[in-house]
Amino acid sequence: MQIAAKCKLCRRAGEKLFLKGERCQSPKCAMVKRNYPPGSHGQKRRRRLSSYGIHLREKQKVRYMYALTETQLRNYMNKAMNKEGNTGKLFLSQLESRLDNTVYKLGFASSRLQARQIITHGHIQVNGQKISFPSYQVKPKDIIEIRQKSLASNFFKNLKKTIEKHQTPSWLDLDKKALKGKVINSPQDKDLELGIQTQLLVEFYAK
Repeated sequence: MQIAAKCKLCRRAGEKLFLKGERCQSPKCAMVKRNYPPGSHGQKRRRRLSSYGIHLREKQKVRYMYALTETQLRNYMNKAMNKEGNTGKLFLSQLESRLDNTVYKLGFASSRLQARQIITHGHIQVNGQKISFPSYQVKPKDIIEIRQKSLASNFFKNLKKTIEKHQTPSWLDLDKKALKGKVINSPQDKDLELGIQTQLLVEFYAK
């Protein structure tokens, strides 16, 4: 997905979705330069959304953030609905526990999309085994690290220099020198993505 296309998704959602890594933190961010919907009529007064439109926008926001297909998103929600507990939180916990999100939260990638590329290209291993599918669900005590052969690449050499300032969520532990992370426990409430209205998601898929 091109930069412009990613930026349009943020502008359409009306908030930063952090799809472009460092660019999202810079003055070049589209939400800083053009904080209005894309299109020739974007700067005009926004139409009031219907109830369905509000629910759909929240669902699309989550889909874009985690770079998932509609089928994947629905499957995660169905699993959450079949478990005991808060459906919305269980749903988000599954998304946070994906390997691509974990690699991103450990600071090994600047975005979830970049994390996905790193994984599919075979640079990540979990508990000593190469894992090449981003949807892999990490579990407590799992060790996520860069494969030894990959550490010699310029990308990961530079990563060792830039990762020093990275802050990991409380459910992860990071050895910045070895580029090795450990899952301490499942994502807790405080670790879930802020700004996502899970009740809207549950209501959308319950219809």
